[in-house]
Amino acid sequence: MVSQEDKVKTKNWVTKYAQKKGYKLNPDPEMLDLVIEGLANNKIKYGKGYCPCRIPSGDEKEDRKIICPCVYHEDEIAADGSCHCDLFFQNEDNGKKEEQQNDSED
Repeated sequence: MVSQEDKVKTKNWVTKYAQKKGYKLNPDPEMLDLVIEGLANNKIKYGKGYCPCRIPSGDEKEDRKIICPCVYHEDEIAADGSCHCDLFFQNEDNGKKEEQQNDSED
C-alpha cells in the first residue's frame, strides 16, 4: 500500500522535473493524485518508478524505457500536449514565450 509519505516524495520529484523541463503537472487534482499514486506504487512493487500507464514486461532492457519519465514522454507531449499517463502537460506559457521570441526575431 502506498503511504502518504511515498506520494508526497513522488509528487515533489515530478514537480521538480516538470519545472526543470518547462512542463506543468496535470491540472486535475484527482487525476494527478491517481497517477502519482500509481507511480509510487510501482516504485514500491517493482523497485523502479515505472510509468503507471505502462506494464513492465520483465525484460530489464526494454523496461528501462518506461521508467518515469519514460523515453516516450517528450514526443508525446510535443504531439499531444501531454504524456500518455497524463502526468506531464505542455505548458502553454512556454509556447507563447517561444512564439513571442520568434515574432521578435522577424
